[in-house]
Amino acid sequence: MRLLTLREGSIILITIFALIFFSVSVGRFHTGGNFKNLLPYFAPYAILAAGEVFVMITGEIDLSIGAMYLFTPFLFQKLDSAGIPLILAMILALIIISLLGAANGFAVAYLGISSFVTTLGMLFVLDGVTLVMSHATPINTPGTAVVGVNTFSQVFGEGTYSELIWAVGIVVILQLVLVLSRWGLYTIAVGGNRHGAAEAGIRVRSVLIRNFMLAAVLAGFTGILEAVRVSTATPDPSASNDILFQAIAAAVIGGTLLRGGSGTVVGAFIGALFLGILRDGLILKGVSANYLNLWLGIAILIAMAANTYVARVRTGSGRG
Repeated sequence: MRLLTLREGSIILITIFALIFFSVSVGRFHTGGNFKNLLPYFAPYAILAAGEVFVMITGEIDLSIGAMYLFTPFLFQKLDSAGIPLILAMILALIIISLLGAANGFAVAYLGISSFVTTLGMLFVLDGVTLVMSHATPINTPGTAVVGVNTFSQVFGEGTYSELIWAVGIVVILQLVLVLSRWGLYTIAVGGNRHGAAEAGIRVRSVLIRNFMLAAVLAGFTGILEAVRVSTATPDPSASNDILFQAIAAAVIGGTLLRGGSGTVVGAFIGALFLGILRDGLILKGVSANYLNLWLGIAILIAMAANTYVARVRTGSGRG
């Protein structure tokens, strides 16, 4: 019961159940080789969801992270082609992406435009820019064409556990920021009562802009990690938009409220792990691609129902 009363309690139990189920029903699921294959199914979602949590806690949503994930590797390649050193090109690409995140935050905080509309518009803009910039043609990711040992590619995505290490490190840092720093406390306060937070002296607009910038940088960084991992980047908006919804689903089933005021980065990580286990397990069981999204949707609804029940128990409203 103590575990269930944690915000992440229900998704932890559901994830453990899914892990046991697929380990028993699919012989090769619990092998070391499959766990390595599992990493791409959840590590990128965990990083994206970590940034999305900060936006969602304030009662907003960022639909443009999928497009930023798609756009950043192409921006990185253009900067590298201009003769800028590899690491500096990556840093500049992320700085530019952070400014796009700031533009989202400015439109929401200062112009009063709905975050749904703002980020949806940014999504279409960046998808279009990516297609124009790339001429709808895949590119080779900078830093992955070197023969032999390549420290850059091993650190930034190509190493077997590099994405997992980045995901765990980012989640731990942001969870500590959320619960121990003024940034995190102000974020929760803004989501819980925006007018009250402003009257208490919190710079609400700054908090909103900062969180949109964080979500954008993590989306761009994840795009670079994935592009390095597979050595190419493909201008496919449909795939990036699917990643967007997976990241939002991970955040929501991990315990972050859409109405704002409450959320957990660790929960988003576990939610991403659950989605990864579910997708990998269903594929290994030979489930048809036509039914894959169906089962994923059912699992998400079950997880959300469990979260809602646990939230009622935690607040006392669910006691008979």
